[in-house]
Amino acid sequence: MANHKSALKRVRQNHVRRLRNKYYHKSTRTAIKELREETEKNVAVEKLPSVFSQIDKLAKRNIIHKNKAANLKSKLSKHVNAL
Repeated sequence: MANHKSALKRVRQNHVRRLRNKYYHKSTRTAIKELREETEKNVAVEKLPSVFSQIDKLAKRNIIHKNKAANLKSKLSKHVNAL
């Protein structure tokens, strides 16, 4: 375990950030899953911008890679257009 004051603070910060990133990632995955399970096109079109926003925030915070974010958005757009 760390002994220096700054190292102890770093451990606390990392713990809090890890939990926060985990929460954002899990809630976004749930939103994506709900969008994929949606069968009504008009409801899916309404949900799409909020899911895109969540994905963009994950990419901005480096929780997911920017290319993964682009791929997710592309696949979700194709899914919603196919409904």
